[in-house]
Amino acid sequence: MFSWRAEVRPGVWVAFTDAAAGNLALHVGDDPAQVRLRRGELEQAAGLGPRRFAYMNQVHGSHVAVITGGAEAGPPGEAAPTADAMVSRGVPLAVMVADCVPVVVVGGQASGAPLLGVAHAGRPGVASGVVPAAVARLRALGASRLSAWIGPSICGSCYEVPEGMRDDVAALVPAAWCTTSRGTPGLDLPAGVRSQLEAEGVTVEYSGGCTLEDEALFSYRRDNRSGRFAGLVWTDDRAWTEVRARTHD
Repeated sequence: MFSWRAEVRPGVWVAFTDAAAGNLALHVGDDPAQVRLRRGELEQAAGLGPRRFAYMNQVHGSHVAVITGGAEAGPPGEAAPTADAMVSRGVPLAVMVADCVPVVVVGGQASGAPLLGVAHAGRPGVASGVVPAAVARLRALGASRLSAWIGPSICGSCYEVPEGMRDDVAALVPAAWCTTSRGTPGLDLPAGVRSQLEAEGVTVEYSGGCTLEDEALFSYRRDNRSGRFAGLVWTDDRAWTEVRARTHD
């Protein structure tokens, strides 16, 4: 179910699912009831109890949504925000991808409570700065000691693009410029995201492999009827109880 999972700070967990967890997206023609069942199984595997992961309607932009709520992310019928990044004061967050870069960011507050963030960084999102926007929103909420985890995505050796597209993106994010393994123009989105995080003073703790090269992961370039896997961040029950106590102090 998880391609990678770790407790990254006391009580704070980051994970990336794999194809064994099934498709987690509602927008790819799958049975919505089955998608919600899989999401529930994932929340059970993460130990969320009554809480749920907050998802977003991703549109390859740079808008950052602030997610608030109590022990649950919201009622089952509540509309997901239209955004490509989310931040919260402990509400569990999910970002879905199938070649784009899933990014998780965690920071601390003066109170000791964690601040959580996720971002969906495809080619347009990298170019428009969705990751720096998420970092800026976390800092505006009081986050310090920021660290990031870059999930599996298509690598620069595999992501072939027209030369003009490469030049346009690289003019904004130079680290994304690359040549593929076939000697053609490419974009290295994970390198571009890493450069953006490091420019913001964020420590990158982990970077995943290539979705196109790993059949245990969904890849839109391998199959354009692909499902979506998720990058996740959440607090365990102990940490969540502390978050809620501080919130109500």
